[in-house]
Amino acid sequence: MRIGELAERAGVTPRTIRYYESLGLLGPSEREGTGFRYYTEAELSRLQTIHNLKGLGLSLEEISTVIPLYFEDPTRLSGKRKIVEILNAHLRETDEKMEGLTRFRSELQTNITRIQKWIDEHSESQ
Repeated sequence: MRIGELAERAGVTPRTIRYYESLGLLGPSEREGTGFRYYTEAELSRLQTIHNLKGLGLSLEEISTVIPLYFEDPTRLSGKRKIVEILNAHLRETDEKMEGLTRFRSELQTNITRIQKWIDEHSESQ
């Protein structure tokens, strides 16, 4: 199939396909002498996998480390192990950010309370 058909079937634009090719995430099965790209069901499957991995929150850079594992191992175990490793790292980062936000929220509440108390004290004397 040509790039337009692949894009339509995968629900992406031809520009996205070209971008993924430039990143090495995808490649045409073959090129015709006129320069047309031709793709197979394998590239469609690869595009769908990229879409699914993006849905899990993986960046394209992370996907580039997973995608070869995913398609080299017929069981897909090594790819899935790498996904779990990446998602665990995301989880740790999220927990750290949440802890930081909780501290920041507490500081904001303390400052609001302190300033409101000062306002109340000075409003009563006027």
